[in-house]
Amino acid sequence: MAQTDPFHSPATHGFVRVAAATPVVHTADPSANADEHIALIRQAGEQGVDLIVFPELSLSGYAIDDLLMQDALLAEVERQIAIVAEAADAAGVIAVVGAPVRNGDALYNCAVVLGSGAVLGVVPKTYLPNYREYYEKRWFSAGTDTGRWHIDLHGRSVEFASTLLFQAENRPEFTFAVEICEDFWAPLPPSTRQALAGARILLNLSASNIVIGKAEERALLCASQSARAMAAYVFTASGWGESTTDLAWDGQATIHELGAKLAEGERFSLESHLTVADIDVARIGLERLRTGTFADCAKAELQDAQFTHLVFTAREAPAAADLIRPLDRFPFVPDDAARLDQDCYEAFNIQVQGLMRRLKATGSRTLVIGVSGGLDSTQALLVACRAFDRLGLPRTGILAYTMPGFATSEGTKSNALALMTALGVTAGEIDIRPAAERMLADIGHPYAKGEAVYDITFENVQAGLRTDYLFRLANQNGGLVLGTGDLSELALGWATYGVGDHMSHYNVNGGVAKTLIRHLIRWVAAREHEGETARVLHAILDTEISPELVPAQDGKIQSTEGTVGPYALNDFFLFYITRFGLSPSKVAFLAHQAWKDASTGHWPEGTPEDEKVEYDLPTIKAWLRKFLHRFFQTSQFKRSAVPNGPKVVTGGSLSPRGDWRAPSDATAKVWIDELEANVPD
Repeated sequence: MAQTDPFHSPATHGFVRVAAATPVVHTADPSANADEHIALIRQAGEQGVDLIVFPELSLSGYAIDDLLMQDALLAEVERQIAIVAEAADAAGVIAVVGAPVRNGDALYNCAVVLGSGAVLGVVPKTYLPNYREYYEKRWFSAGTDTGRWHIDLHGRSVEFASTLLFQAENRPEFTFAVEICEDFWAPLPPSTRQALAGARILLNLSASNIVIGKAEERALLCASQSARAMAAYVFTASGWGESTTDLAWDGQATIHELGAKLAEGERFSLESHLTVADIDVARIGLERLRTGTFADCAKAELQDAQFTHLVFTAREAPAAADLIRPLDRFPFVPDDAARLDQDCYEAFNIQVQGLMRRLKATGSRTLVIGVSGGLDSTQALLVACRAFDRLGLPRTGILAYTMPGFATSEGTKSNALALMTALGVTAGEIDIRPAAERMLADIGHPYAKGEAVYDITFENVQAGLRTDYLFRLANQNGGLVLGTGDLSELALGWATYGVGDHMSHYNVNGGVAKTLIRHLIRWVAAREHEGETARVLHAILDTEISPELVPAQDGKIQSTEGTVGPYALNDFFLFYITRFGLSPSKVAFLAHQAWKDASTGHWPEGTPEDEKVEYDLPTIKAWLRKFLHRFFQTSQFKRSAVPNGPKVVTGGSLSPRGDWRAPSDATAKVWIDELEANVPD
């Protein structure tokens, strides 16, 4: 059954669907070109597109030279504008087409914005190339000379200026502006001030010809401008059909958002086609909001600028639709193999360099670390070994201890011992059970009387003793305690405060999410180890995540993810809530889009088949509710007192000295209420 709840519409969550159109060009034939436009506009309408943009001079063709000065051709272009406007209105799409437009006794290279069956506004090209193969000043006047005009087009007075912003009255975040080809090669593109004035989507109608290497340059400019202007950048260039008398055309089309490529069209295609993506205009607004430099720059640059806001009505959003944009299941772990390799290389070396600097600053030649046979302590130990190697220190200065408690399994203990031996560190074992039994007896805990009471006190006696031993060993050996807790555990408060795994002298994992740690260990195992070391690392990766503080019940070990939720989802929630400040309902929508079907999309390289799972919306909502409660209400006091450690991932750190500062006595009510009100069960 089709979903009809507004929750499942991307528009509800601040997305605008855009299309970069690449029509087949009919040289100096406006009627045939209009037919190509109308066909693509209809396709766009059927795909739920809100905004479609065509190349430069798309209605006339770009490479027609002095034919641009012919009255018959210009008159026909004007007639076809009206026909295309009616087609765009019928399809419910805002269309931006390229056309030569007369204004008084001058001709301009323009972007004509069409909506509601009429021309909403006309934007002339600001900078005209007149070098190498381009001679635009032979035919056109520059948009810098226009100021703000009104021109008559089809009996209607329309705005004519390079300083127009177009804003949807029913979706205020849907705001766009236009520049044309050469404009974004200028040292200060018009789109820079357009973005500062409020445009979140920047359009570029281009007829840039192709030579070797130019496509990469254009893509770089688009990515850079979308990042610097904190906007989306939609670029489309002329393709097949343009005159090749002296030049060639590849029809490049790209859509970027905040520096990231969302979509790329086929180059050198012989068919008209669309490149479609959903742009997150709400996220763009939040990114600008949290970056004070953007507002400061706007104040400095817009003092004398006079932008005109033209209002239009956007199409009604479809009831339900899948997102058309890249969406990683693991925001901290890219599914592109080359990018994952680069991220792992950088993350590992950030951790190593952070620890090296702390060792140099303290003059310490000894580290003390607890090794449980789990993921976090394994990664911290690998980092310690690399740091010692780079500093020229013997690995025997790493004092690693496994400290079995009441629920430690033989598997994790043997993995811990095997790993320490394989890495050549000084290995030790301290059985904490006698000390734990003594403490439980001293405080009168029921367990000391033979009762099977496995409460938080029972757990934290063990966790606290382990940390206490590590600190005293560090005192005894003149060393530092290396922390192992990760970013995901800090978010969830999954650490024993103060005397437990919450505290250390330096924590290399505090800026690394659990999902990334899994891939870091795989990465290190594949590139730096073989034989017994590689075998042990893979055995650790195959072990279920557990604190191993409570004895197994009915054959089932204590499961971390059974208590706090799957780390795959928790890391997804963490990234979008802390990095962008998205509402819980939008995070739930994105999580559902990413995780609802395990058979679609891409998985990070090396992901085992049994980890390729899926989650339905009720499951996502339930775990998100728990995450919100833990993150906003019960765990901040632990994050307010975390040890030093390097920031690693773009999602930010949770150090109170860095990216995240919050009161320890807040409530999660506003976030949970928003989730309950806007996410269906």
